[in-house]
Order: sequence, then C-alpha cells, then structure tokens
Amino acid sequence: MDGYAVEVDGLVKRFGDLTAVDGVSFNVGRGEVFGFLGPNGAGKTTTINMLCTLLAPTEGTARVNGFDIRTQRNEVRESIGLVFQDPSLDDRLTANENLDFHAVIYAVAPSERERRKKEVLEMVDLLDRADDLVITYSGGMKRRLEIARGLLHYPKVLFLDEPTIGLDPQTRSHIWDYIDELKKREGNTIFLTTHYMEEAEHCDRIAIIDRGKIIALDTSENLKNMVGGDVIRIKTEDDARAEEELKARFGVSILEDRDCVCFEVERGEEFIPRVIRELGVRIQAISLHRPTLDDVFLKLTGREIREEEADGLGDLRNLARVRPPFAR
Repeated sequence: MDGYAVEVDGLVKRFGDLTAVDGVSFNVGRGEVFGFLGPNGAGKTTTINMLCTLLAPTEGTARVNGFDIRTQRNEVRESIGLVFQDPSLDDRLTANENLDFHAVIYAVAPSERERRKKEVLEMVDLLDRADDLVITYSGGMKRRLEIARGLLHYPKVLFLDEPTIGLDPQTRSHIWDYIDELKKREGNTIFLTTHYMEEAEHCDRIAIIDRGKIIALDTSENLKNMVGGDVIRIKTEDDARAEEELKARFGVSILEDRDCVCFEVERGEEFIPRVIRELGVRIQAISLHRPTLDDVFLKLTGREIREEEADGLGDLRNLARVRPPFAR
C-alpha cells in the first residue's frame, strides 16, 4: 500500500523452544512516529532486527518502503537508517570520519557529502565538535552522532532501538528534542522501541508488546482512555462524611484507599472546582491523577512494566554490526 512505510504480516521468530516474536501484524504510515513499547525481553529488538533484515523470520513477512524483507534485503537496507541499542561508533575516529565512512558505504555522492554532513551535524548540535575524536564525547553526544549518521544517506525510514537507554533524564529529554525536530524538518518515518513510558508519549501511535505479542495498538490518548476516568484523591476534616456526601450528591463510586477519599470521574479537571465549591466538608488536600501508559500496561497484563534481562539474544547485537551493503 502506498500509504504505508512498514507493513508487517504475521511475523514470527523462534530460537529453539523460545518464541521471541509471536505472530505480530501492524502497519506504519509514511511520516509517522511509531513506538514499540514494552519491557525488556518483550521482543522489540528481535522485531526491529527482522525488519532491518538482520534476522530472517521463522514465519510471516513484512515490507519496508515497499521492499520484501525476505527477497529484497539489499533494497530494504539501502532505504533505511538504523541506530542500534548498543554503541556502534568507532571512537578512534572523529565525527567527520565516522560520517565519511558511512557515506562511502551508502554511496552518498562526494559532491553532496560535505553539505549533508554539515546538515546532520547542525541538526544534533555537534558541528563544532566534528573534528574531535568520538572517544572524547559524552554518552549523549555519541547518541546524537549515531542519529546523525543514521540520517546521512536520506533514509525513508529511521529505526531507533532504545535511543536513550542508559542516558540521564536531562540528556534523554534533549535527544527527544532532536527527534521531534527531525520529524518536522525531514519528514522521515520513525520506528522506535522503548521501555520508557514517557518516551512513548512522543509517538503518533504506540504498539504495546509483551512476551512476543502485540496486546494493544492505538494513539497514546486512546490507549489511556481504555483505563477509565481521572482519579481524584482528597483529604478532608471528616473523610467518612465526605465519602457519604460524594456518593449521595455527586454519584461517584469510592475507590479503596486507606489514606484518603479516592474516586474516579470523567474530566477531572472540570470536576475539581465543583467539588471544592459544593462539598460540605472542608478539604485539606486534593490531587488529580490522569491515566498513564503505566496504568494501561497494568490493566492489560495485570502487572507493572518490568525491568528484565533482554531477550537472551545478546549475540544478535553483534549481528547488528554487519556491514550494510553498498548502494547500487
């Protein structure tokens, strides 16, 4: 379909008795920021490795930029950019030299190479460090350079595998500033994996994957609407009386909470002024909790998103360092 940059149909990957990816199907629109959200070990990296032709599917297939990942591997590779989960720069070279090497591999014409290098380095605020050895860079700077390198050859789809893993919160925020700017300036399709809930909020749509299966796929807002309304917690001079009045006058159902009066309503920001104005008990404290993607994951799986060892497929990251083919 012309409207899709990525089309996935029944993709499966097994390693012996382990099914790492279990029949996933989805489409990614052109120009979309699409997020694969799930805990470590859920199958995110394995899926990206199949879409980037670094792993052959056990079953199913996919098309990336219209090319079949089984039969047109070179064409897929030539049309994508990929930022690996683990560092893959040569830190004994400068930023310029890393980009030059990438430009040669992807046959970026010498006549446009310097202009393109300047563009991508400016985009990630590294132009003034272009001739410094990468070994002198911070973790955040290296990540930004990897993103710049992934964009050098004008890829139609940019794959980002856990783009901010291991970075401090401030640096993660800056990386996302660059990714958001990238979408505006370049119009690339961006396919990213993450286990950070707040990062998924940047995506146009999110697929939640757990134990190899997609368990939900929608916009962030629609996913959070699955959970229910906003949760309001209040502390009053007489919580028992407040509960009775809230049930009788406002028709709310009280949720169990030992420390305060807790209930769920739609459009909580509109309800709070009313309850402050009309409740016949003096309110000492009030808070509003909107559903989050954590709440969505908890509702869908019965547990919080977890930190686990990755797929047990660490050797696949070494596969990810295979040299991409020369562009034809």
